[in-house]
Amino acid sequence: MKLTMYQIDAFADRTFTGNQACVCPLESWLDDATLQAIAAENNVAETAFFLPAGNGYHLRWCTPTIEVDLCGHATLAAAYVVFHHLRPELSRVEFQTRSGLVTVDREGERLVLDFPSRPGVPEPVTPEITAALGREPREVLRSRDLMCVFDSAEEVRQLRPDMPRVAELQCLGVIATAPGDEPEVDFVSRFFAPQSGIPEDPATGSAHCTLTPYWSQRLGRHELHARQLSSRGAELWLTQCGERVRIAGRAVQYLQGTINV
Repeated sequence: MKLTMYQIDAFADRTFTGNQACVCPLESWLDDATLQAIAAENNVAETAFFLPAGNGYHLRWCTPTIEVDLCGHATLAAAYVVFHHLRPELSRVEFQTRSGLVTVDREGERLVLDFPSRPGVPEPVTPEITAALGREPREVLRSRDLMCVFDSAEEVRQLRPDMPRVAELQCLGVIATAPGDEPEVDFVSRFFAPQSGIPEDPATGSAHCTLTPYWSQRLGRHELHARQLSSRGAELWLTQCGERVRIAGRAVQYLQGTINV
């Protein structure tokens, strides 16, 4: 069987930045083991698989080791493929997912995700968290991920986590965040998920479902501009909309090819 595959750099305005996602449009679902094997073979943070469903698509995401319930950058990448290769007449695409309906709008050069808001619940800063990150955060909040808040962007930039200890924390991933230290950057973040096969994720849309409500409340604004401080770097524009979060960014195509299964 031959499948068309695209590799897209998401939350990026040029190749070799943002987060890599492979996108595989399907005509019918392959078995779960094959989907996971393809994602492992691709060995990027996420591979998105989708097939037509009604007026939209049914979308799934796999890291190299597990299937996840929500992924921002691979959704952005999947929408890029729809808009540029499959349905160029569309300005909105709808995806049915394990986290419900998510939409992506095309607004100029940016693609805008509509995702569920996932505010974190405060919990104690434990010695395990401090040991895993190598630095004590000022506060910790938990949603799907564990969000650790620091006082400065430089603290986040200088983190050198102990990945085996991070993997022992009871969460999908760990977000480190702090106020921005550049003009017009409201906050920065990094995302560590060795327990999901991703030591550090270059750009993490789903983490901003927790970051956005926190920083929106703390800064008293609904519109935010964020930067992810990975080695590849990423830029996101965010809007807190009640129980939803709008996450905007750019995407560029790196390759198109054929895989044999």
